[in-house]
Amino acid sequence: MGMAVALPMAAKDRVTHDPNATNTETILHAWSWNFPTIADNMKKIADAGFTMVQTSPVQNCYSPEGSGKKIFDDDVTEGNWYYYYQPTDWKIGNNILGTKEQMQSMMDSAAKYNVKIIVDVLPNHTAFDIDAVSEDFYKAVGGRDKMYHSNGLQPVEDYNDRLQCTLWGSGALPDVNTENPDFQKYYMEFVNELLAMGVKGFRYDTAKHIGVHSDPVDKASGVKENDFWDVATGRKSVKGVKLAVPYDSLFVYGEVLQDRNVPEAEYADYFGQTASGYGHLLREALEKGNANGIDLKSWHHTSAPEYLTTWVESHDTYANAHESAHLTDDQIRTGWVFLTARQNGTPLFFSRPAGSTRKAYWGDNVLGARGNDEFFHPEVVAVNKFRTAMAGQTEDVQMSPNGQVLLVNRGKKGAAIVNISKFANSVNLPTGLPDGKYKDSVYGQEFKVKKGRLIGLLAPERSYLLIKK
Repeated sequence: MGMAVALPMAAKDRVTHDPNATNTETILHAWSWNFPTIADNMKKIADAGFTMVQTSPVQNCYSPEGSGKKIFDDDVTEGNWYYYYQPTDWKIGNNILGTKEQMQSMMDSAAKYNVKIIVDVLPNHTAFDIDAVSEDFYKAVGGRDKMYHSNGLQPVEDYNDRLQCTLWGSGALPDVNTENPDFQKYYMEFVNELLAMGVKGFRYDTAKHIGVHSDPVDKASGVKENDFWDVATGRKSVKGVKLAVPYDSLFVYGEVLQDRNVPEAEYADYFGQTASGYGHLLREALEKGNANGIDLKSWHHTSAPEYLTTWVESHDTYANAHESAHLTDDQIRTGWVFLTARQNGTPLFFSRPAGSTRKAYWGDNVLGARGNDEFFHPEVVAVNKFRTAMAGQTEDVQMSPNGQVLLVNRGKKGAAIVNISKFANSVNLPTGLPDGKYKDSVYGQEFKVKKGRLIGLLAPERSYLLIKK
């Protein structure tokens, strides 16, 4: 008998596009909702056609006394949403989302309604206040001097410089030595605990700030190679701990915001990435009310589109510099229908705060509460279900001559018509749908297909979904 040789897992090719690949999943980003709120709304989420829910970070986080009440507080006394992006320990539970027991109840509810839960994780940094980091955490990694990269407390000045980007403090947050095997072991035990609870995937926050093999190595910290991603994705075990489930069974994407000098193809070796550049172009079209001169067909990314996570807006574009917050709910929704009707990408719907307006971005401003009603708007529900129904159907994207009407044809089976302007419009564009009359699934509006052209009238900022019966 020959000896069994453990071969390294073959890397998945996430760069070469398979033209027949169709994505059917959709993610609801239950931003700042707590565990009980998500659990209580699970039926509504499932009924709205979302297949996944992304939670905010669940680990112990910076929580000064009195915080955890408001999404944003100018005086910083009653809390801030970004505190959960400041880990103090890799243990489950915090004052914003709730306890491990409450998380388990949410997981049970998700299982009942067949919704997958993905968790936002952020191994790249700790809280600003390094005295708030738990003693357990420091002890587990070998003490304070072993926690951070040798220049980890120095804020990044040039994000296009890979040494600074991966070894200094991004957003001035203290940069963890993610190559320290003791840290890797401690972090992977946390990941495995989540997997044991039924978590089905992860969003890796600030993923482009954790180095890949081509990036500079922090020799001053005794690092030999940048192997964090090999460990996190289960290719490698660390001190007897390994990713507890087959990596391919999980949905994992990294927040790799597009910019100069980002090794996107190398990150593609490990996980799906964010189509941040595409979101920017889509918002530009929505803002103008027309897509003339804007290429919305290309995904503008090195990765194959079936491995991209896409969005009209993210919590960062909404909450940080508010670059998307001025767009109305109607504009965001028309963008969502267009994005979600398409063949590829896994679209993420950011749940805006309840009561938010285009002047008061924080709305009711209650941490833990459900977002506004947009996630179950009839058009959102209709396109989520359209997406699932269109499995296996390739896309053909058309645009009206005035740039105001976008049409996504899916094989000979379906079509999504989106009027992104504030004016009534008509559609007269080529389609794969067979000739005949069609009623859209939300408004019962009638359209006809004649000699391969789709014809009909469209109300301002409205979407219509047609499916061949």
